[in-house]
Amino acid sequence: NNKKEQQAKNTKLGETVLLYIHDLAYLIAVMMIVFLFIFRVVVVSGESMNNTLLDGDYLLLLSNVFYKDPQQGDIIVAAKDSFKNGEPIIKRVIATEGQTVNIDFTTGDVYVDGACLQENYILEKIMYDSGEFTLDYPVTVPEGHIFVLGDNRNNSADSRLSYIGMIDEDCVLGKAVAIALPGEIRDSLGNIVSPRDWGRIGLVS
Repeated sequence: NNKKEQQAKNTKLGETVLLYIHDLAYLIAVMMIVFLFIFRVVVVSGESMNNTLLDGDYLLLLSNVFYKDPQQGDIIVAAKDSFKNGEPIIKRVIATEGQTVNIDFTTGDVYVDGACLQENYILEKIMYDSGEFTLDYPVTVPEGHIFVLGDNRNNSADSRLSYIGMIDEDCVLGKAVAIALPGEIRDSLGNIVSPRDWGRIGLVS
């Protein structure tokens, strides 16, 4: 009897283990589908989005499979051949098709359809025209395009530059949804200057 009871326990244990393995396999499959088709993980490179996003931040990106309609204020990742052979850039959408953008390079203010944007997310206002900003303002965003700027206005390659300009929505890879892992700032020797701020994990806006 004891032998039969032990065999029954072993059989039940084996069935339980198989059930867990089965459920785990389904969970892994679902997670793979989610991260392959719905979300992507991207790493911020550079300082153009300071202080909203920092160099080395790991972001959760809503894939362009589901993100089809960029809105003003969204933070997007795009790849344009004219910029570093298609190297992805991360910027904020300032205006969408049909909207008119104007920049006052004296005050640093940005206007969309005549209204001055209240931008509490920027590091600082635009302080100068580098001479590379070849657009004649005001400009109207063409159909199917967006006008983007970095939050670090004086250290950002964005729609102000001729080799980036307006970005075709087809070039958008997705929308930044959340900081999954905050970056850490290192000096040229690789020493940590500013450690990860774990409190920054969460939704981006």
